[in-house]
Amino acid sequence: MSGAILDTGALLAVERGDRTIDVLLVQAKRTGATLTVPAGCVAQAWRNPRRQARLAAFLRRSYVDIVALDATDARSVGLALAASGTTDVVDAHVAVCALRRGATVLTSDPEDIRSLAPTVAVHRV
Repeated sequence: MSGAILDTGALLAVERGDRTIDVLLVQAKRTGATLTVPAGCVAQAWRNPRRQARLAAFLRRSYVDIVALDATDARSVGLALAASGTTDVVDAHVAVCALRRGATVLTSDPEDIRSLAPTVAVHRV
C-alpha cells in the first residue's frame, strides 16, 4: 500500500479496534505509506475524546496526514457534488483527496465514494 485515504467509517473502525483496519494499518506502517484523513472525517468521528483514546493515538501517528478543506479543494468538492448529484461535502472531499493522490479509499460505504469518483479504488472496512 503506497497510501490511503480514510473516511469516517474507517476512523470508526480504528476506534473500535476492527481487525480488518488493524491489518491494513500495520501494512501501511511497514511500507512507509502515508495515510490521509480529511479533517471533516475527524469532525464526524470525534464525539467523546475520553472514550476515543485509540482514535486519538492513531491521529497523532507521524504517517497520518490530516488534510483541511482549503479553497482549492472546496472548488473541486463543489464540482464533484454537482457532477454526481450528491450533497455530502465530507465524502466529496474524501474522493477529491483520493483522486489527487492516486490513493485507495478505506471506507465502510464504497458506493458513496464510487458515486463521486467511479475510478477511485476503494477497500471496504
